Amino acid sequence: MDSPYVPLQWLDLHLGGGGTRWDQCLPAQHHRLRHLPQHQETPRDPHVLRSHNFQHSPRGQAPRALPDHHPIQILTGGAPPPARLLEKIEPLGFKVTHAYGLTEATGPALVCEWQAKWNKLPKQEQSMLKARQGISILTLAEVDVKDLETMASVPHDGKTMGEIVLRGSSIMKGYFKDMKATDKAFKNGWFLTGDVGVIHPDGYLEIKDRSKDVIISGGENISSVELESVLYKHPNVLEVAVVAMPHPHWGESPCAFVVLRSNNSPNDDVTTEADIIAYCRKNLPRFMVPKKVVFLPELPKTSTLKIQKCELRARAKAINVVISSSDNQQVIDAHYNEHILALSRL
Repeated sequence: MDSPYVPLQWLDLHLGGGGTRWDQCLPAQHHRLRHLPQHQETPRDPHVLRSHNFQHSPRGQAPRALPDHHPIQILTGGAPPPARLLEKIEPLGFKVTHAYGLTEATGPALVCEWQAKWNKLPKQEQSMLKARQGISILTLAEVDVKDLETMASVPHDGKTMGEIVLRGSSIMKGYFKDMKATDKAFKNGWFLTGDVGVIHPDGYLEIKDRSKDVIISGGENISSVELESVLYKHPNVLEVAVVAMPHPHWGESPCAFVVLRSNNSPNDDVTTEADIIAYCRKNLPRFMVPKKVVFLPELPKTSTLKIQKCELRARAKAINVVISSSDNQQVIDAHYNEHILALSRL
Protein backbone atom coordinates (compact mmCIF):
# COMPACT_ATOMS: atom_id res chain seq x y z
CA MET A 1 0.00 0.00 0.00
CA ASP A 2 1.52 3.31 -1.05
CA SER A 3 -0.45 5.55 1.30
CA PRO A 4 -1.56 5.24 4.92
CA TYR A 5 -5.13 4.48 5.90
CA VAL A 6 -6.45 6.62 8.71
CA PRO A 7 -9.70 5.60 10.46
CA LEU A 8 -12.27 8.31 9.83
CA GLN A 9 -12.83 8.90 13.54
CA TRP A 10 -9.32 10.35 13.75
CA LEU A 11 -9.59 12.75 10.82
CA ASP A 12 -10.61 15.63 13.05
CA LEU A 13 -7.36 15.24 14.96
CA HIS A 14 -5.28 15.09 11.80
CA LEU A 15 -6.88 18.32 10.62
CA GLY A 16 -5.84 20.11 13.79
CA GLY A 17 -8.79 19.30 16.04
CA GLY A 18 -6.41 18.38 18.87
CA GLY A 19 -3.12 16.59 19.38
CA THR A 20 -3.55 14.53 22.49
CA ARG A 21 -4.09 11.09 20.94
CA TRP A 22 -1.51 10.71 18.24
CA ASP A 23 -0.28 7.63 20.07
CA GLN A 24 -3.40 5.81 18.89
CA CYS A 25 -2.25 5.94 15.24
CA LEU A 26 -0.48 2.94 13.74
CA PRO A 27 3.22 3.09 14.76
CA ALA A 28 4.33 2.24 11.22
CA GLN A 29 2.59 5.36 9.95
CA HIS A 30 4.00 7.83 12.50
CA HIS A 31 6.77 8.92 10.15
CA ARG A 32 4.17 10.06 7.63
CA LEU A 33 1.68 11.51 10.04
CA ARG A 34 4.38 13.70 11.59
CA HIS A 35 4.51 15.58 8.30
CA LEU A 36 0.85 16.55 8.36
CA PRO A 37 0.34 20.32 8.63
CA GLN A 38 0.27 21.58 12.19
CA HIS A 39 -2.54 23.77 13.48
CA GLN A 40 -3.34 25.40 16.76
CA GLU A 41 -4.93 23.18 19.36
CA THR A 42 -8.71 23.22 19.19
CA PRO A 43 -10.67 21.26 21.82
CA ARG A 44 -12.92 18.84 19.96
CA ASP A 45 -14.30 15.40 20.60
CA PRO A 46 -11.88 12.92 18.97
CA HIS A 47 -14.17 9.89 18.85
CA VAL A 48 -15.70 10.33 15.39
CA LEU A 49 -15.51 12.74 12.50
CA ARG A 50 -17.96 15.52 13.06
CA SER A 51 -18.41 16.79 9.55
CA HIS A 52 -19.60 20.21 10.71
CA ASN A 53 -16.27 20.74 12.52
CA PHE A 54 -14.57 20.42 9.18
CA GLN A 55 -17.09 22.45 7.21
CA HIS A 56 -17.28 25.30 9.69
CA SER A 57 -14.31 26.57 11.68
CA PRO A 58 -15.16 28.77 14.66
CA ARG A 59 -12.17 30.89 13.74
CA GLY A 60 -13.20 31.03 10.09
CA GLN A 61 -9.95 29.35 9.08
CA ALA A 62 -9.95 26.57 6.51
CA PRO A 63 -7.48 23.68 7.00
CA ARG A 64 -4.39 23.79 4.83
CA ALA A 65 -3.76 21.17 2.18
CA LEU A 66 -1.41 18.28 2.91
CA PRO A 67 2.08 18.27 1.40
CA ASP A 68 2.25 16.76 -2.08
CA HIS A 69 3.67 13.38 -1.09
CA HIS A 70 1.10 10.64 -0.48
CA PRO A 71 -2.63 11.14 0.08
CA ILE A 72 -4.20 9.92 3.30
CA GLN A 73 -6.71 7.16 2.58
CA ILE A 74 -9.82 7.31 4.77
CA LEU A 75 -12.14 4.34 5.22
CA THR A 76 -15.55 5.44 6.46
CA GLY A 77 -18.72 3.55 7.33
CA GLY A 78 -22.24 4.32 8.45
CA ALA A 79 -24.08 7.19 6.83
CA PRO A 80 -22.36 8.39 3.66
CA PRO A 81 -20.45 11.68 4.03
CA PRO A 82 -22.31 14.64 2.51
CA ALA A 83 -21.14 15.48 -1.01
CA ARG A 84 -20.19 18.96 0.15
CA LEU A 85 -17.84 17.50 2.76
CA LEU A 86 -16.16 15.22 0.22
CA GLU A 87 -15.71 18.11 -2.18
CA LYS A 88 -13.84 20.00 0.57
CA ILE A 89 -11.78 17.12 1.95
CA GLU A 90 -10.31 15.65 -1.20
CA PRO A 91 -8.54 18.78 -2.54
CA LEU A 92 -6.68 18.83 0.79
CA GLY A 93 -5.12 15.42 0.15
CA PHE A 94 -7.63 13.02 1.74
CA LYS A 95 -9.12 10.17 -0.30
CA VAL A 96 -12.36 8.73 1.07
CA THR A 97 -13.60 5.16 0.52
CA HIS A 98 -17.03 4.18 1.80
CA ALA A 99 -17.57 0.74 3.34
CA TYR A 100 -20.55 -1.03 4.90
CA GLY A 101 -20.69 -3.72 7.52
CA LEU A 102 -22.24 -5.01 10.70
CA THR A 103 -21.01 -6.83 13.79
CA GLU A 104 -23.16 -9.78 12.64
CA ALA A 105 -21.23 -9.81 9.35
CA THR A 106 -17.81 -9.83 11.06
CA GLY A 107 -17.09 -6.24 10.13
CA PRO A 108 -16.97 -4.75 6.62
CA ALA A 109 -19.07 -6.63 4.07
CA LEU A 110 -19.17 -4.14 1.19
CA VAL A 111 -16.76 -1.56 -0.13
CA CYS A 112 -17.19 1.11 -2.78
CA GLU A 113 -14.38 -0.03 -5.06
CA TRP A 114 -13.35 2.96 -7.13
CA GLN A 115 -13.33 2.65 -10.93
CA ALA A 116 -10.63 4.48 -12.86
CA LYS A 117 -13.16 5.68 -15.45
CA TRP A 118 -14.95 7.65 -12.72
CA ASN A 119 -11.96 10.01 -12.43
CA LYS A 120 -13.13 11.74 -15.61
CA LEU A 121 -16.55 12.57 -14.16
CA PRO A 122 -17.45 15.95 -12.61
CA LYS A 123 -16.64 16.21 -8.90
CA GLN A 124 -20.30 16.27 -7.90
CA GLU A 125 -20.94 12.97 -9.73
CA GLN A 126 -17.83 11.48 -8.13
CA SER A 127 -19.17 12.45 -4.69
CA MET A 128 -22.46 10.72 -5.46
CA LEU A 129 -20.60 7.55 -6.47
CA LYS A 130 -18.49 7.66 -3.30
CA ALA A 131 -21.69 7.68 -1.25
CA ARG A 132 -22.53 4.16 -2.46
CA GLN A 133 -21.74 1.15 -0.31
CA GLY A 134 -20.42 -0.72 -3.32
CA ILE A 135 -19.80 -4.40 -3.92
CA SER A 136 -19.18 -7.35 -1.61
CA ILE A 137 -15.74 -8.16 -0.27
CA LEU A 138 -14.18 -11.56 -0.93
CA THR A 139 -15.16 -13.11 2.42
CA LEU A 140 -18.88 -12.49 1.82
CA ALA A 141 -20.57 -15.12 -0.35
CA GLU A 142 -23.58 -13.11 -1.46
CA VAL A 143 -25.30 -9.77 -1.02
CA ASP A 144 -28.65 -8.79 -2.48
CA VAL A 145 -31.56 -6.40 -2.13
CA LYS A 146 -34.88 -8.23 -1.83
CA ASP A 147 -38.58 -7.70 -1.44
CA LEU A 148 -39.08 -9.34 1.96
CA GLU A 149 -42.63 -10.45 1.17
CA THR A 150 -41.63 -12.48 -1.89
CA MET A 151 -37.85 -12.72 -1.30
CA ALA A 152 -37.45 -11.80 -4.96
CA SER A 153 -34.49 -9.65 -5.94
CA VAL A 154 -35.34 -6.06 -6.82
CA PRO A 155 -34.50 -4.78 -10.32
CA HIS A 156 -31.02 -3.34 -10.73
CA ASP A 157 -32.39 0.07 -11.65
CA GLY A 158 -31.07 2.21 -8.78
CA LYS A 159 -34.65 3.10 -7.84
CA THR A 160 -36.54 0.05 -6.56
CA MET A 161 -35.95 -0.28 -2.83
CA GLY A 162 -35.79 -3.46 -0.80
CA GLU A 163 -34.01 -4.85 2.24
CA ILE A 164 -30.29 -5.52 2.08
CA VAL A 165 -29.61 -9.20 2.81
CA LEU A 166 -26.34 -11.09 3.28
CA ARG A 167 -25.18 -14.67 3.48
CA GLY A 168 -21.90 -16.51 3.68
CA SER A 169 -19.44 -18.03 6.13
CA SER A 170 -18.62 -14.61 7.57
CA ILE A 171 -22.21 -14.12 8.78
CA MET A 172 -22.94 -15.01 12.40
CA LYS A 173 -24.75 -18.21 13.33
CA GLY A 174 -27.09 -16.40 15.69
CA TYR A 175 -27.47 -14.30 18.82
CA PHE A 176 -26.19 -15.89 22.01
CA LYS A 177 -29.02 -17.62 23.87
CA ASP A 178 -31.65 -15.66 21.96
CA MET A 179 -33.39 -17.91 19.46
CA LYS A 180 -36.29 -15.49 19.04
CA ALA A 181 -33.99 -12.70 17.85
CA THR A 182 -32.01 -15.16 15.72
CA ASP A 183 -35.12 -16.45 13.95
CA LYS A 184 -36.24 -12.88 13.30
CA ALA A 185 -32.84 -11.97 11.82
CA PHE A 186 -32.84 -14.70 9.14
CA LYS A 187 -35.15 -15.66 6.29
CA ASN A 188 -34.53 -18.43 3.78
CA GLY A 189 -30.88 -18.52 4.83
CA TRP A 190 -30.38 -14.77 4.33
CA PHE A 191 -29.40 -12.42 7.14
CA LEU A 192 -31.74 -9.42 7.22
CA THR A 193 -29.72 -6.28 7.88
CA GLY A 194 -32.64 -3.95 8.57
CA ASP A 195 -31.22 -1.54 5.98
CA VAL A 196 -33.15 -0.47 2.90
CA GLY A 197 -31.22 -0.04 -0.32
CA VAL A 198 -31.14 -0.19 -4.11
CA ILE A 199 -28.82 -1.81 -6.65
CA HIS A 200 -27.63 0.30 -9.56
CA PRO A 201 -27.27 -1.07 -13.11
CA ASP A 202 -23.51 -1.43 -12.57
CA GLY A 203 -24.15 -3.77 -9.62
CA TYR A 204 -23.15 -1.27 -6.93
CA LEU A 205 -25.38 -1.20 -3.88
CA GLU A 206 -26.52 1.99 -2.18
CA ILE A 207 -28.23 2.29 1.19
CA LYS A 208 -31.29 4.49 1.22
CA ASP A 209 -32.24 4.20 4.88
CA ARG A 210 -32.73 2.06 7.93
CA SER A 211 -36.05 0.24 7.51
CA LYS A 212 -37.33 1.89 10.70
CA ASP A 213 -36.37 5.34 9.37
CA VAL A 214 -38.19 5.10 6.03
CA ILE A 215 -41.07 7.59 5.98
CA ILE A 216 -44.28 6.24 4.43
CA SER A 217 -46.32 9.21 3.28
CA GLY A 218 -49.54 8.54 1.39
CA GLY A 219 -48.20 5.19 0.22
CA GLU A 220 -44.90 6.67 -1.00
CA ASN A 221 -41.64 5.51 0.58
CA ILE A 222 -39.41 8.47 1.43
CA SER A 223 -35.74 7.93 2.22
CA SER A 224 -34.68 10.17 5.09
CA VAL A 225 -31.05 9.78 3.95
CA GLU A 226 -31.90 11.04 0.46
CA LEU A 227 -33.77 14.02 1.88
CA GLU A 228 -30.91 14.80 4.27
CA SER A 229 -28.38 14.70 1.44
CA VAL A 230 -30.35 17.40 -0.39
CA LEU A 231 -30.64 19.56 2.73
CA TYR A 232 -26.90 19.28 3.38
CA LYS A 233 -26.35 21.10 0.09
CA HIS A 234 -28.13 24.18 1.43
CA PRO A 235 -25.36 26.72 2.12
CA ASN A 236 -26.67 27.59 5.60
CA VAL A 237 -27.30 24.05 6.87
CA LEU A 238 -24.65 22.66 9.19
CA GLU A 239 -26.38 19.49 10.39
CA VAL A 240 -29.72 17.89 9.61
CA ALA A 241 -31.76 14.83 10.54
CA VAL A 242 -35.10 13.88 9.01
CA VAL A 243 -37.68 11.70 10.75
CA ALA A 244 -41.32 10.73 10.31
CA MET A 245 -43.97 12.98 11.77
CA PRO A 246 -47.64 11.96 12.11
CA HIS A 247 -49.87 13.55 9.48
CA PRO A 248 -53.70 13.49 9.59
CA HIS A 249 -54.07 12.81 5.85
CA TRP A 250 -50.85 11.14 4.71
CA GLY A 251 -50.20 9.01 7.79
CA GLU A 252 -46.61 10.24 7.99
CA SER A 253 -44.72 13.19 6.58
CA PRO A 254 -41.08 14.30 6.78
CA CYS A 255 -39.97 16.53 9.63
CA ALA A 256 -36.50 18.06 9.34
CA PHE A 257 -34.45 19.01 12.40
CA VAL A 258 -31.82 21.50 11.31
CA VAL A 259 -28.74 23.09 12.86
CA LEU A 260 -27.80 26.27 11.03
CA ARG A 261 -24.33 27.61 10.47
CA SER A 262 -23.28 30.58 12.55
CA ASN A 263 -23.66 33.81 10.61
CA ASN A 264 -20.31 35.06 9.40
CA SER A 265 -21.61 38.60 9.01
CA PRO A 266 -24.24 40.65 10.85
CA ASN A 267 -25.67 41.52 7.44
CA ASP A 268 -26.42 37.88 6.58
CA ASP A 269 -30.10 37.07 6.29
CA VAL A 270 -31.50 34.69 8.89
CA THR A 271 -32.59 31.39 7.35
CA THR A 272 -36.22 30.59 8.17
CA GLU A 273 -38.43 27.52 7.98
CA ALA A 274 -40.03 28.96 4.85
CA ASP A 275 -36.58 29.31 3.24
CA ILE A 276 -35.74 25.65 3.88
CA ILE A 277 -39.11 24.43 2.60
CA ALA A 278 -38.82 26.62 -0.51
CA TYR A 279 -35.35 25.18 -1.14
CA CYS A 280 -36.74 21.63 -0.85
CA ARG A 281 -39.56 22.40 -3.27
CA LYS A 282 -36.97 23.41 -5.86
CA ASN A 283 -34.87 20.27 -5.40
CA LEU A 284 -37.28 17.47 -4.43
CA PRO A 285 -40.53 15.89 -5.58
CA ARG A 286 -43.51 17.48 -3.85
CA PHE A 287 -44.30 14.43 -1.70
CA MET A 288 -40.76 14.49 -0.23
CA VAL A 289 -40.83 18.11 0.91
CA PRO A 290 -40.80 18.37 4.75
CA LYS A 291 -44.06 19.58 6.26
CA LYS A 292 -42.16 20.93 9.24
CA VAL A 293 -38.66 22.29 9.87
CA VAL A 294 -37.43 22.60 13.46
CA PHE A 295 -34.26 24.55 14.23
CA LEU A 296 -32.07 23.31 17.09
CA PRO A 297 -28.78 24.57 18.53
CA GLU A 298 -27.48 21.01 18.18
CA LEU A 299 -28.83 17.55 17.38
CA PRO A 300 -29.12 14.98 20.18
CA LYS A 301 -26.31 12.44 19.94
CA THR A 302 -24.97 9.37 21.70
CA SER A 303 -21.56 9.27 23.39
CA THR A 304 -20.12 8.25 20.00
CA LEU A 305 -21.85 11.23 18.35
CA LYS A 306 -24.42 9.16 16.48
CA ILE A 307 -27.60 11.19 15.96
CA GLN A 308 -30.40 9.91 18.19
CA LYS A 309 -33.28 9.74 15.75
CA CYS A 310 -35.44 7.97 18.34
CA GLU A 311 -35.40 11.15 20.42
CA LEU A 312 -36.17 13.28 17.37
CA ARG A 313 -39.07 10.99 16.44
CA ALA A 314 -40.51 11.51 19.91
CA ARG A 315 -40.25 15.27 19.46
CA ALA A 316 -41.85 15.07 16.02
CA LYS A 317 -44.83 13.14 17.39
CA ALA A 318 -45.62 16.07 19.68
CA ILE A 319 -45.86 18.52 16.78
CA ASN A 320 -49.38 19.62 15.85
CA VAL A 321 -49.53 19.56 12.06
CA VAL A 322 -51.60 22.30 10.46
CA ILE A 323 -53.05 21.28 7.11
CA SER A 324 -52.35 23.94 4.50
CA SER A 325 -54.36 24.59 1.35
CA SER A 326 -51.61 22.94 -0.71
CA ASP A 327 -51.91 19.83 1.47
CA ASN A 328 -55.66 19.80 0.89
CA GLN A 329 -55.07 20.06 -2.85
CA GLN A 330 -52.67 17.10 -2.65
CA VAL A 331 -55.34 15.09 -0.84
CA ILE A 332 -57.90 16.00 -3.52
CA ASP A 333 -55.41 15.06 -6.26
CA ALA A 334 -54.66 11.75 -4.53
CA HIS A 335 -58.34 10.84 -4.18
CA TYR A 336 -58.94 11.82 -7.83
CA ASN A 337 -56.02 9.68 -9.02
CA GLU A 338 -57.22 6.72 -6.96
CA HIS A 339 -60.71 7.12 -8.48
CA ILE A 340 -59.31 7.22 -12.03
CA LEU A 341 -57.15 4.16 -11.31
CA ALA A 342 -60.17 2.27 -9.96
CA LEU A 343 -62.20 3.13 -13.08
CA SER A 344 -59.38 1.95 -15.34
CA ARG A 345 -59.50 -1.47 -13.69
CA LEU A 346 -63.23 -1.94 -14.42
